[in-house]
Amino acid sequence: MDNNVLQLIGIRIRHIRKEMNLSQEALGEKGGFHFSYIGQIERGEKNITILNLTKIADALEVKLGQLFTYVNEEEKLVQSDGDIKEILSILRKLKPHQVKTVRSIVKSISDDSENK
Repeated sequence: MDNNVLQLIGIRIRHIRKEMNLSQEALGEKGGFHFSYIGQIERGEKNITILNLTKIADALEVKLGQLFTYVNEEEKLVQSDGDIKEILSILRKLKPHQVKTVRSIVKSISDDSENK
């Protein structure tokens, strides 16, 4: 088994957990796990089952697929990284119709910049 995948998923879980300002203990309580198990997962030391991964995604209030969007993609952002993380944090708190409104605004801005 490629431990790199375990590490990438663990890093992603840690990233989302920290964005939510949750401790390993708090995430463990929400998902029904001991905090040390969460730590082992985040360090890529545990080969986590799909069922437990689903419980963690539920506890983090994200879709299972979001745990496979590895941090590597975010590392490419460099200068805008802080701003983008802040925007994502704000978006996660909005209602679905508000997110659609923001998407429309961002798309409009993007279209305008492409036409110039």
